[in-house]
Amino acid sequence: MSEQAGDKGGDRGSGGDRQRLGRWGERLAADYLERRGYRVLERNVWRREGEIDLVAVHGETLVFVEVRIRRRGAMGKAVESLTPAKQRRLRKLATVYSAEHPELPADLRIDLVAIELGPDGRLGDVQHVESAVED
Repeated sequence: MSEQAGDKGGDRGSGGDRQRLGRWGERLAADYLERRGYRVLERNVWRREGEIDLVAVHGETLVFVEVRIRRRGAMGKAVESLTPAKQRRLRKLATVYSAEHPELPADLRIDLVAIELGPDGRLGDVQHVESAVED
């Protein structure tokens, strides 16, 4: 694929580089999901409990999406980087957000979009894991 993260940094580096890489990954994930029939409602939703990368609706399900990016050769794959602590925070965030938005579907799911970059920063693989966080 020809898409490249370019100067957006990798897993390490300055906070600004990580933030740019994160925003790039979230745009990529939102585009990816929209092409598959998801309607992205919000990005970077902040609550006291933390951040939700993307909030979307797919059919009759409200979907919270965590976006993870890793370079090949970094510490583990993106799909493996969702820690139990992060999963607990995402469950809490989904509950809080859902309670704030009773007009949205009551059916909830937390997905993961894992983005792998090659050593040169080029886009490698995008993997969508539905129900990546179980109740």
